[in-house]
Amino acid sequence: MKTGKQKIILAAKILCVVFIALIVAFYIFRDAVLQQTIAKVSNEMEVDYNSTFSVKKASFDGISGVNLSDVVLAPKNADTLFKIQKLKTSVNIWQLLVGNVQLGTLEIKNGFVQLVKKGKVRNFDAFLKKDKQTEIGNEKRDYAQFAYRIISKALNLVPTDMVLDNLSFRLDDNGKKAMINLQKLRLVNKQLETSIKVQTNTFTQRWKIKGFADPRNKKADIRFVNIDTGAIKVPYFDERFNLKSSFESIRLNIENIDKDGDELHIDGFMAITNLKVNHPKIASKDVIIKNAKFDYRFLLGSDFISIDSTSTVQFNKVKFHPYVAYETEEDTIYKLKVAIPKMKAQDFISSLPDGLFTHFQGMEAEGNFDYNLNFMFNKNKPNQLVFDSKLNKENLKITKYGEANLNKLNGEFIYRALIKNVLQRPVLVGLANPNYTPLDQISPYLRKCVLTTEDPSFFSHHGFISEAFKQSIVKNIKTKKFSRGASTISMQLIKNVFLTREKTVSRKLEEILLVYILENNRIVSKERMLEVYFNIIEWGPNVYGIGEASRFYFQKSPSELNLNECLYLARIIPSPRKFMYQFNDQGMLKDFAMKQESFLTNIMFRRGLLSPDDTIYKTQPILISGPAKSFLRIKAQDTTQIKIDSLAVDEEFDL
Repeated sequence: MKTGKQKIILAAKILCVVFIALIVAFYIFRDAVLQQTIAKVSNEMEVDYNSTFSVKKASFDGISGVNLSDVVLAPKNADTLFKIQKLKTSVNIWQLLVGNVQLGTLEIKNGFVQLVKKGKVRNFDAFLKKDKQTEIGNEKRDYAQFAYRIISKALNLVPTDMVLDNLSFRLDDNGKKAMINLQKLRLVNKQLETSIKVQTNTFTQRWKIKGFADPRNKKADIRFVNIDTGAIKVPYFDERFNLKSSFESIRLNIENIDKDGDELHIDGFMAITNLKVNHPKIASKDVIIKNAKFDYRFLLGSDFISIDSTSTVQFNKVKFHPYVAYETEEDTIYKLKVAIPKMKAQDFISSLPDGLFTHFQGMEAEGNFDYNLNFMFNKNKPNQLVFDSKLNKENLKITKYGEANLNKLNGEFIYRALIKNVLQRPVLVGLANPNYTPLDQISPYLRKCVLTTEDPSFFSHHGFISEAFKQSIVKNIKTKKFSRGASTISMQLIKNVFLTREKTVSRKLEEILLVYILENNRIVSKERMLEVYFNIIEWGPNVYGIGEASRFYFQKSPSELNLNECLYLARIIPSPRKFMYQFNDQGMLKDFAMKQESFLTNIMFRRGLLSPDDTIYKTQPILISGPAKSFLRIKAQDTTQIKIDSLAVDEEFDL
């Protein structure tokens, strides 16, 4: 009778025989299996994707190697998606036995992959079909498991040894073209070396990617540099999005990809030098960041995706820790936290990107500060938005102003409005101007009306209204556009006197920082700010300041304006050049204008700004008697615009 040990040895021998038999059978019939596999793929492309897949010649090379020639995938009635003249690869047999496809080597010669869009027809549309399985049921996706599976499969398809010669990636978006040609790529002994030619409609360059790549251990450290002189230009985006960008070099490091329990960790860093960006929505000049680095730690769980707060972003001398999260455990929640540790104010100013903060050039400061931002938005409970911004100062003081000298507001100066990049006529802000009106000579009704419509808490806030800012964010998220702002009089003053009216990221960021400096360093009193505001804002076509406005509309001085006239002047501030559309052919206010006036009056009553005695003559019609009267003869043909303007003014009153 055989012992247990002998039985184990016998079973092992049988398994070896079976395994050898399978290898022999596979070796004998492998060519037939390969042809069947190609036929199966070809049929799947035909049935599922309406595309033709063909291989002119296919054969095995040894046990695990495969040689293919003239491999083509072409959607019907569209341009070829890819074509490869020669392809040689090998797979890891042991991984294949457990169901994983892991490439060992890969050689490609003379081929291309192209994405083409002609009109509305794209040659890759058929492959963007949604997986029907994902549309069935409402099961939540496990982000960590899903990402780890995708990453593992993708890295398994990256061979440990690779040779690519003359492989092109082409893009043709209705004539906007870009081609990245891998003239040479070598991955040998984990060392990567490439020679790349990039060609677009606007430029031609030669690039190089070099460094360390170990797909099996999920590690990499590669650099992206330019072979030619000058910066590396980003292709396609300049033609497609009018976004011109370039950089000197990029370094990407992947230190660790590890799944620990239910969480996936991805660690490493990215660095870029001399990044240059130019887009009319960002700034009017090139924006340049000399040095930037992102030490990242991505965390993914079953119901969240996040950038961990241990991550660090650094540009020039500014360093901060971001926390970004997308959570789906119960509600869909977006979170953002930013923490800037204690740093010197001067280091912050000198680190601001060139071109993004032009009005800060030359500014100098003393002291230190730290900053914390906490933002949370619950998609299912939008009104519970959290927005907390806190800056802690330590002996912070502006010692020298840059291009925007805020002290200018305390004295006499020339103001020139800029409309559509055209400078308007000069307006002297000072007593030498006969139309200039000190604050105490402006009707109290007008001050109350304008503060109600534009900035009710002007005398108590420090440049910003937190609640209004939150409401603005909520509405902009809901409408998926910038449909509402949270502009205060302080912000309007800075925008008018020091900045332009261009709608760019640069202008908005400069506005926020300048307002903070103005309001928190006691540079100008609130009364002086309001006085300047009343004397520079536009009240009509080529009408600037309340002195000109009161005479233009009513042939009065600002101190003589009655309540009805003040209500009218306050309401037209959002669209002063379209004031004539508020009147009918008889010169009387239209119904929508009357409703706005009643709405504003009721608000002022509720806030105790008006008493019944103030409205004794409220029923009297408003009478335009000044030069503005000639504009009322112009018939308003665009009734749609009237409705839009009326809604815009209503929005201003939503306080």
